[in-house]
Amino acid sequence: MYTVLSVIQVFFAVVLIFLVLLHSGKDAGLSGAFGVGGGGSSIGGGSMVERNLDRATVFFAVLFVVNTIVILKVQ
Repeated sequence: MYTVLSVIQVFFAVVLIFLVLLHSGKDAGLSGAFGVGGGGSSIGGGSMVERNLDRATVFFAVLFVVNTIVILKVQ
């Protein structure tokens, strides 16, 4: 069980790193290369792609934390 959870933890970590790198920080970073950071909106809401990227990042961050706690309980 510990080995399976550890492999899942590595997967979550890699996905989370990739998602964080996709975020645009002042129109720089990998998001510009993939067309994600298409400029800021005057309303401040961002594009739908950026909002979905935020949601995916938060989702995988929560999964990462929950999996970490489960690994600590299994050990």
